[in-house]
Amino acid sequence: MLWLMRLSSFFTAALLTVVLSPSLQSFPPAEAIRSSHFDGYLRFPGQIAVPDPRARHFAFRRAPFFRNAGDCVARSEPGNSTVCDPSLVHIAITLDEEYLRGSIAAVHSIIQHSSCPESVFFHFLVSDTGLESLVRSVFPQLRFNVYFFDPNRVRGLISTSVRQALEQPLNYARNYLADLLEPCVRRVIYLDSDLVVVDDVAKLWRYDLGGRTVGAPEYCHANFTKYFTKRFWSDRRLSGTFAGRNPCYFNTGVMVMDLDQWRRGGFTRRIEYWMEVQKAGGGSDRIYELGSLPPFLLVFAGRVAPIEHRWNQHGLGGDNVKGSCRDLHPGPVSLLHWSGSGKPWVRLSSGRPCPLDALWAPYDLYGPALRPR
Repeated sequence: MLWLMRLSSFFTAALLTVVLSPSLQSFPPAEAIRSSHFDGYLRFPGQIAVPDPRARHFAFRRAPFFRNAGDCVARSEPGNSTVCDPSLVHIAITLDEEYLRGSIAAVHSIIQHSSCPESVFFHFLVSDTGLESLVRSVFPQLRFNVYFFDPNRVRGLISTSVRQALEQPLNYARNYLADLLEPCVRRVIYLDSDLVVVDDVAKLWRYDLGGRTVGAPEYCHANFTKYFTKRFWSDRRLSGTFAGRNPCYFNTGVMVMDLDQWRRGGFTRRIEYWMEVQKAGGGSDRIYELGSLPPFLLVFAGRVAPIEHRWNQHGLGGDNVKGSCRDLHPGPVSLLHWSGSGKPWVRLSSGRPCPLDALWAPYDLYGPALRPR
């Protein structure tokens, strides 16, 4: 029966891919110039140093080439475009070895579905500068800069969370984008590494934030109180921070950020303040449980420019305890987000994917290396 269940799961995933793929893409595809074969293979850096002779060596394949359509504003060659070009769409993503496979797939999905892929500029936040050459080899035409984020900047502010992955310093790099990126970058889309974009990212870029600092899909039906402890809600000096606001949950893995507003408002320091309050509380007096999300909620909830839910179909990774499979939320889809404990590349590699993982797989550029004969 086990083999029958697995076979059924794969058929379900395949059917979802066939049925959903046409509906996910609501725009004409970008003009694509594809290489005739995947001619660039790269070793995965985390595997090189493993002394275990049983360890398998994998590689990232070189991405196909995608070029701007004729009506795109920026038509200069990648090397001739500076980060201050006003026609560029700016996207920030973290890069680390544990989530590198997801980050590469996210970038691949963005340029594949963009009508102006060469007009997208990526800002990669790293704690390991050795990943830059790998990215450049996978995406030879990609416009990007790499920014080193010092883990010591936040290490003393991070509290324990429900999952160890949420305690990694690089998760907090989004708080410092206004400091790390060039001053001429006035707006940026921040994206997590466990998602794929299946629509033209320029549509998200063009959202009017109405003077707000952050724009994101809001979920006002969610139980907002659960993101903070009883101690927080029982202390009027703490819970009073939401006075006069209508706070709703929003996922910080997909945000449009006005960096000019952020810099003027000193929002990095405001977030750090709440992290300090949490750290000072210790175990019994902590005010929240979920890593980097609650400080964002404390500062911005009720003050977020609402973006359509299609731009963050989140929770596909499953819950934080069992990692169970999830279904799509009703409505159109522009971005699929595997937030939660389960990641599609881990489940695919283990041979136990969830049905929706089949929607992530086409953007995966990770595979067995070619061995010399």
